Amino acid sequence: MTNENSELQQRIGIRLVGLARRWRQALDARLSSAGLSDATWAPLMHLHELGSGISQSELAASVGLDGSSLVRLLDILVEQELIERRPHPADRRVKQVHLTPAGRRTVASIRKRLQVVESELLADIDDKAAAAMLQAFERIEARIAAMTGGTA
Repeated sequence: MTNENSELQQRIGIRLVGLARRWRQALDARLSSAGLSDATWAPLMHLHELGSGISQSELAASVGLDGSSLVRLLDILVEQELIERRPHPADRRVKQVHLTPAGRRTVASIRKRLQVVESELLADIDDKAAAAMLQAFERIEARIAAMTGGTA
């Protein structure tokens, strides 16, 4: 195996960064019409995917924010009664984040809206191509985790 990337491989990183930004903008445009901002819907979706009761630091890592930025967003979500924070039963210094019933309803609404947008964006991508992309993403994420000593 060579250390040199092919011309195609050299294009992936910059394209992936740009695509991720435009993907998020497309989702944000649709969700903002429902009064949901990226700052609020993304943490809710990550919390739903990871499972209620995770620590704030785990949620911050998943969302890709530093802890203090996430705390401000969580304060907003608590005020909106979409989440609640509780001390960890074994370590009261650790705060666990839980979806409230209103938060679960909001997540269900967000998921419906996301499904419509994502169906449009992925209209001509078949399951075989989607599976190949997801497999490639998993390999890249595993390498990032190995490089950083954590989870991707």
